[in-house]
Amino acid sequence: MSKLALFGGEKTRSHPFPAYNTMGEAETEAVLRVMKSGVLSRYQGSWGEDFLGGPEVLAFEKEWSTHFGSKHTVAVNSNSSGLQLALGACGVGYGDEVIVTPYSICVSATAPLVWNATPVFADIDPNTLGLSADSIRRCLSPRTKAILVVHLFGCPADMDEILTLAREHKLHVIEDCAQCPDATYKGKKAGTLGDIGVFSLNYHKHIHTGEGGMCTTNDDALARKMQLIRNHAEAVVGPMGETELTNMIGYNFRLTELQAAIGRVQLTKLAGEVATRQKYAKAVIDALEPYDFIQSQKLHDRTHAYYTHPLLFDANRCGVSRERFVEAVRAELAPFAGLEHEGVPVNQAYVKPLYHLPLFQKRMAYKDGFPFTGKEKYEAGTSPVAEEMHSRRLWSHKFAIGSLSEDDVQDAIRGFRKVCEHIKELRV
Repeated sequence: MSKLALFGGEKTRSHPFPAYNTMGEAETEAVLRVMKSGVLSRYQGSWGEDFLGGPEVLAFEKEWSTHFGSKHTVAVNSNSSGLQLALGACGVGYGDEVIVTPYSICVSATAPLVWNATPVFADIDPNTLGLSADSIRRCLSPRTKAILVVHLFGCPADMDEILTLAREHKLHVIEDCAQCPDATYKGKKAGTLGDIGVFSLNYHKHIHTGEGGMCTTNDDALARKMQLIRNHAEAVVGPMGETELTNMIGYNFRLTELQAAIGRVQLTKLAGEVATRQKYAKAVIDALEPYDFIQSQKLHDRTHAYYTHPLLFDANRCGVSRERFVEAVRAELAPFAGLEHEGVPVNQAYVKPLYHLPLFQKRMAYKDGFPFTGKEKYEAGTSPVAEEMHSRRLWSHKFAIGSLSEDDVQDAIRGFRKVCEHIKELRV
């Protein structure tokens, strides 16, 4: 009988891995402090002392700026809201184009539509999985207003090339940092390289407040515009004397005092969480280095935050499909406790390139297809690298999170190596 669990052999690990939970007593105390104050949110949607929020929000923004080295931070209720906020502050509007990635959560591509701008899909770099500067260059037009860069899975994109291109064409650069807090590029934290960085505090991120987000910038004007759009801009521009009214349609993108209090505690844990993920990911990389059909990202002059750990698979080198390999690895391991319904956290691909969504295929966002013109390029083959990653090459795992022990990680590694050692048995 085969030793592989897929064919009836004993599993490498049958009991669940520990649940991911970054909450502790300090977060409980922070929540109780706010509850006892009776002030769960202190925003006012009118110009005055509380327009910018209560003491917990203001303190959280200040501490976030200190940690990331940004001049300003604007707290919001989600990364998705933050991306919309950032594009609005940059003056994106009808007739504009925003260059986006095809390989991310959908809002990374749909956020421009909120301001009636058109998303244009560039391709990704096969190493970083972020936008490729060469591909961006091919997508430029007189209508291009901004570039929305996603640092996917925790790996910063090649920002020098992208920023040089943006300066040359006078474009805004927004960094979607939902998956890469504390990752660095040439010694500088992601989210502080472009005009605006947007972070996520969603429950499955490195640190979280349930839902929430943070926007960083060193630009006074952009910070002010984000604060306005966050909180009913149209109601306050008159009293505060704001005369530039572009995109001054306000939303309620406000973070509560409860969330901010939790976030302040969580922020103190971020560096340790990322360091642990880096250590565990390195252990996996070192263990898989002998197998030439698995490749790791080349980090060069950047550090990775490992939201998940992406790896590349070469079916030609081993004669086995990525799908079969991932199936065999899953059979060896167990899910996380409390997330048994999600199965073993080893995945093939990520998302289908976003231009395949009905929204783009039908060019239907608002009534009568507005703001699409019908000339947008959303057909198969638009982003060949992203399509190859999705269909053949990319796989990932979540066995680098900080709630795991070193023994847990070694169990996962044993499962990976077992399948690699018996790869010939998967050839059918």
